[in-house]
Amino acid sequence: MTKTLDEFQAERTAANERILSGENRAIKRFFRLDGEAYEDGALPAKTKELLGLVASLVLRCDDCISYHVIQCAKCGVTPAEFEEAFMKARPTEVARRLNPGLQTFAAFLARNRDRIPLG
Repeated sequence: MTKTLDEFQAERTAANERILSGENRAIKRFFRLDGEAYEDGALPAKTKELLGLVASLVLRCDDCISYHVIQCAKCGVTPAEFEEAFMKARPTEVARRLNPGLQTFAAFLARNRDRIPLG
């Protein structure tokens, strides 16, 4: 069964607290770096969260999608902006899957151009 966003957030918060309660400095540095990556800079936090959402959609990471939907909402992303981000992810995902096939097909045609009638 799919978790609600509230359940996801509660589980994530509890897990992060457990992880960060340890003494591992590398993990703590990673969490700090990850958080800082989404702060306002040359790009506003809202834009960075939308980029994170699109990347998560393309990678099909359900937990990442949930996280970025929550963060985008906190940054004030509008329904129209969510829809546009979702629509950007789809052709990117298709291209990611299609490009290796097209490259292989092009190489095949180059090696076999004298044996394959084209047009």
